[in-house]
Amino acid sequence: MQGLIKPYGRKPVTLCNDSLILLSPVRAVTFITSHPGSNCMHDVVSSKKMENGIVVFWEEKGEKTYESFNYSELIDMKINALDLLERPKSYKVDKDAHTLIVKK
Repeated sequence: MQGLIKPYGRKPVTLCNDSLILLSPVRAVTFITSHPGSNCMHDVVSSKKMENGIVVFWEEKGEKTYESFNYSELIDMKINALDLLERPKSYKVDKDAHTLIVKK
């Protein structure tokens, strides 16, 4: 990823293969590309409200796996916490990048 501009001195962060997120103090822009056979994004199957955030669950290699997100992280990703609780199957999670996205 040579020649990439680093906005406001921050480094771009690579997500799953060729995906990229550029961070700035004002907003975050996420470019997510899907690749056949890519196993970095998983379909969320359920979610649970916790004291300081939400835990999301997905199936990976036949086992239920989870990742927790605090409310500040959800706000930064522009994820509606109530929607995530009511419609968890509308989301995908990338555990390595600690990111949630809405399915299209």
